[in-house]
Amino acid sequence: MRFGVFLPNGKNGYIISSGSPQYDPTYEHNKQISIAAEQQGFDLVLSMMKYRGFGGETGYWDACLESFTLMAALAVETKRVELYPSVTLLAHHPAIVARMVATIDDISNGRCGLNIVTGWNKPEYSQMGLWRGDEYYNQRYQYAREYLGVVKALWRDGNTTHHSENFNLEDCMSMPKPRHKIPIVCAGMSPAGIEFTAEMGDYNFVFASKDKLKEIVPQVKQMAARNNRKVGTYALFHLIAAETESEARRFADDIVNQADRKAIDNVVASSVLDTNTDGTSQRQRESLEKHYEEGNTAFMSIPVLVGSYRGVAAQLDELAEVTGIDGALFSFPDFVASVRDFGEKIMPHLTNGAPG
Repeated sequence: MRFGVFLPNGKNGYIISSGSPQYDPTYEHNKQISIAAEQQGFDLVLSMMKYRGFGGETGYWDACLESFTLMAALAVETKRVELYPSVTLLAHHPAIVARMVATIDDISNGRCGLNIVTGWNKPEYSQMGLWRGDEYYNQRYQYAREYLGVVKALWRDGNTTHHSENFNLEDCMSMPKPRHKIPIVCAGMSPAGIEFTAEMGDYNFVFASKDKLKEIVPQVKQMAARNNRKVGTYALFHLIAAETESEARRFADDIVNQADRKAIDNVVASSVLDTNTDGTSQRQRESLEKHYEEGNTAFMSIPVLVGSYRGVAAQLDELAEVTGIDGALFSFPDFVASVRDFGEKIMPHLTNGAPG
C-alpha cells in the first residue's frame, strides 16, 4: 500500500477548530513536511487549492498557497516523492495546465501527477466572475471529461484543435510534452465522479468510512474494467496517534469540542448550494453530528484514525485487508512531527499496510 501526505497549503490544514495548531500556510512549512515525508518512506505529497476561505475565528483557509507554484518549488527540494498539484478546472485553461504540468514533470524528472478538482464551492469562483452558472453543479463531470481530454491530447501530440461550447482551440501548441506518464487523481465520490475517474483517471481519491470504502473500491475497479483500464483508490484520513490511545482520543475530543462553529456554518452554507448526489458537499452537510472516526465536520468530514502508534498500525492493516484500498493519504494536526512519528513509530508495525 502506498502512503501520501495531504499538504496543508491552506490556513490550518484540514481541521476547523481552535483546538488544533493554528498557522498560516508557508512554503517553509510545506517544504519541511515534504522532506520529512520523503525521509520516512512516504510515496507522494498532494496540495489542494482554494481561492476563498470560510473565515470564522480561525480564519479557516482564508490564506492558501497556489498549488502549481508550490509543487514546482518542492520538486527542487525533493528527489523521490511524487508531487500532485491540484487543478481547479474553472480557474485554469486546459492548455495552460498542460504546459505547467509538463514543466513540473521536467523539473522533478518524472514525479508530477495531477489532481482534478471540478469545483463545488460557488463563492470561490463567483468572486472572480468564473462561475459558469448553477447548472454547472450537475454538469461539472461532463466539463471535466472534455477538459481532461484536451489536456491529454496536448500531452500526447503537442498540439490539438478542439471546438465546442466550452473550449475553442485552433492548432493550439503545448511544447515540450511531458517526458513521463502523468498519473491522474480525482476525488470522485458521487456516482458521476466515480464514473469519470474510472474512465479517465488512475486513482480515485476519497474520504469515507471503512464500510463505504468497501463499496467504493470494487465499484471503481468494475467501472474501470469496463473501459479496459485499471484504477485504484486512495483513502484520505486524519491521523492522530500518541503513546496511548487515551492521550490520542483526548486530543481528538478537544478538536471537536473547540470546533470553529462560524467557519463550519460557512462551509455548510456553501455546500447546500450543490445538488450533486452523494458528493463531497453532501458529506459536509451530513457530518455535523458524526463521531470523528466517521468524519465530523470539525475534521472537514474526513474520518479520523486515532489511537496508540501500534493501534493505528493495526487499523491500517485492517483497512488494507478488508477494503482493498491501494493507498492512504494523511492529514495531521501537527504535520512535521507526525510524519516523523508515522515513519518511526507506526510503519515498523505494519504488515498488510506496509508501503510498496
